[in-house]
Amino acid sequence: QVQLVESGGDSVQPGGSLRLSCAASGFTFSSYAMSWYHQAPGKERELVAYINNRGGTNYEDSVKGRFTISRDNAKSTVYLQMNSLKAEDTGVYYCYAPLFRLWGQGTQVTVSS
Repeated sequence: QVQLVESGGDSVQPGGSLRLSCAASGFTFSSYAMSWYHQAPGKERELVAYINNRGGTNYEDSVKGRFTISRDNAKSTVYLQMNSLKAEDTGVYYCYAPLFRLWGQGTQVTVSS
């Protein structure tokens, strides 16, 4: 089976940090690009970060300098390290494998005082 399972979402205060994980299975993880999307309440899902099979990355402007996407191919896992969290970062974060058009189920992040 091909699947992505996110974890690590939580409720944190502004300025706090979280590390999201996405565990992949059912495909040769190291060969494919991975990405993280964010869906704020009532908003469209949008791309936050992308990492290709070589480790090259791209980020949405609003998270540059705060978020870092990385991957551990030995663990078939992609991470999103989120620092200096803001209220607008609140929402569901989804892992996505573009070439498989495969989504995880999402993990909730809430940033509030």
